[in-house]
Amino acid sequence: MNGVAQLLLPALRWDTAVGWEKERPLIEKGLQLGVGGFILFGGVEDAVRSLTKELRQRSRVPLLIGADLERGAGQQIAGATGLPPLAAIASLGDTDAVRRAARLTAREARTMGVNWDYAPVCDLDIEPTNPIIGTRSLGSNPRVVAKLASEWIDACQAEGVLACAKHFPGHGRTTVDSHMKMPVVNASRQELLDNDLLPFRAAIEAGVASVMTAHVAFPSLDPSGMPATLSREILRWLLRQQMKFEGLIVTDAFIMDGVLEGRTEGEAAIRALDAGCDVLLYPKDLAAVAHALEKAVETGTLDRERIQHSLRRRQKWAQWASPPNEYRRASAADVAWGATLADRVIQVVRGAPPRVTSPVEVVVVDDDLGGPYPAPSRDPFFQTLSLAGAEVKRVEKVSGDGRASVVVALFGDIRSWKGRPGYSAEARKVVDKVIDKAPEAVVMQFSHPRLATELKKPKHVVSAWGGETVMQHAAARWLLKAR
Repeated sequence: MNGVAQLLLPALRWDTAVGWEKERPLIEKGLQLGVGGFILFGGVEDAVRSLTKELRQRSRVPLLIGADLERGAGQQIAGATGLPPLAAIASLGDTDAVRRAARLTAREARTMGVNWDYAPVCDLDIEPTNPIIGTRSLGSNPRVVAKLASEWIDACQAEGVLACAKHFPGHGRTTVDSHMKMPVVNASRQELLDNDLLPFRAAIEAGVASVMTAHVAFPSLDPSGMPATLSREILRWLLRQQMKFEGLIVTDAFIMDGVLEGRTEGEAAIRALDAGCDVLLYPKDLAAVAHALEKAVETGTLDRERIQHSLRRRQKWAQWASPPNEYRRASAADVAWGATLADRVIQVVRGAPPRVTSPVEVVVVDDDLGGPYPAPSRDPFFQTLSLAGAEVKRVEKVSGDGRASVVVALFGDIRSWKGRPGYSAEARKVVDKVIDKAPEAVVMQFSHPRLATELKKPKHVVSAWGGETVMQHAAARWLLKAR
């Protein structure tokens, strides 16, 4: 069937050494097949702008170019504005802050040719042991999350960038990372309808362009045990028929084991489209998946009319998105506001932390190592301390002589394939050793405030919510300012 490749969005990953060059074969193959767009990971502003311009000019169809920008455009693109995690922004209780964050994100994305933001996260933060949601969520109260998600969607789409409510019907109750294994949520149907689905209902009422599926099974919604991504009951019946959603249904990434368990990528792709998905995100073997879909349509395994509906939806939203231009680009005031937002969300969790004065000894406890992708650099934290005039030294063991301020920079972010939300035993052990020698040390945790409960010895604990560059800068400023 001509055009079925339009329902595929392969991923392009930036390489700091060679830029997009490693992705050239995939770009050529994608354009040759006629894919409907790409998802971008990484890059720098000018290079992203140049790439998206090339892709649009060479494509036979209008493209959807997406990125995970939950934490601002700077989450992926160097030079753009990074923002705190959604949970941190929501903690302020300031609806306008959510709107401004969404607007800033969309404006920066659009000027670089990114017209689809995979945000906001509509999952509820109701399971403390959840290894993949945590600070990405707008909170635990369904009505508050519904309100804030709606504000994000409205502000984002007012700038001509598609928003995406994810991960339907809710990833908040999981205790397993769907990158590693398919989670199963055993909550009752009524409990899900009354709570987890409320933010998605609000998103639909707000006119959200797209909904992303969860690679999670919900037996009370579909007794077959299929993950939502592959479930007709959940997508065609619940989302389309009962909740009246008419926009794009997009899968979560196809590189994740939650959707691939016991299936080839081609088999999963066919099932996803048959279940009601419109667009398949991040197929790894692009040519093989495209071929499998073509064959499925030819043999009648996939209904031609249903596929045509998906092709029309994709075309509609790709044409709806605003083209890249300098109109209403992010202003200097917008960018400055983004930086102040990071300062506002720093939260004292325990104690009355003293102001840090020079010299400063910093012990880095990095609990974000491992996984297929490297953790962000920790240099921004040190750079900001130094630029502020502090004599700062990174140490493995503190001197304990009382002459230096001691800071523990404890990184414990939510990360794909990490498999847990809390600190490892080894990380806690290192923190305790520092406190034994420097009882007044300030622990700056780059993670959810609730993780402080895992730290028994520190007197002073401050939360910066996440380890991205913008929060490292804000944490350093907070430590040095007079209070």
